[in-house]
Amino acid sequence: MDSVAPSEANNSSLEGSSDELSPEYLQRKLYFLVDKLKTMQNQLPEIYQSRISYELLTELANSLLNDTIFEIVKGLMEIQHVTEKHLYQLREQVQNEYEIEVQDWISKISDEEELQHILQLMKIKHTKKMRETDMKLIALLDEKVRDQQSTLHKACVAGFYVTDNPKEIKIQMFLLDFIIRLSRIKF
Repeated sequence: MDSVAPSEANNSSLEGSSDELSPEYLQRKLYFLVDKLKTMQNQLPEIYQSRISYELLTELANSLLNDTIFEIVKGLMEIQHVTEKHLYQLREQVQNEYEIEVQDWISKISDEEELQHILQLMKIKHTKKMRETDMKLIALLDEKVRDQQSTLHKACVAGFYVTDNPKEIKIQMFLLDFIIRLSRIKF
């Protein structure tokens, strides 16, 4: 008799999850997701609305039937925030090094004309170094975008593939926004 009770308990716990996997439930959820995606698409500027087809929205909704995609996007967002914070700190470090160097020269040089000349040269050097730093940071951000595109493509999320085309990236940004907004809605 004791061996039957656990089996019955397992069956009753599976019943709740089988309702969520039933074709009827999935169909209702699909319609719900497509409807929400269509509403979001209609809020975009017209130029982008035409680039996001109903077929793409339906494929995206199908991708989102499994909540795993929401978790993947959430993880990618967290990684992106950490990366952006780190890159901002790297940029701040370059700026702080310049300010320390300026203060060092101000304390060493007493001749105002010589100091101004050195500070002008330092400003030129700093501007060049900041430009180089910014270019490196942009390259790192571009690589992060490609990593995210690749991850979402491998997860079979409709609309995602690796591209450097700014227009396609903009569309993917809208799709990501849709996914994030949908993740906050309870079905």
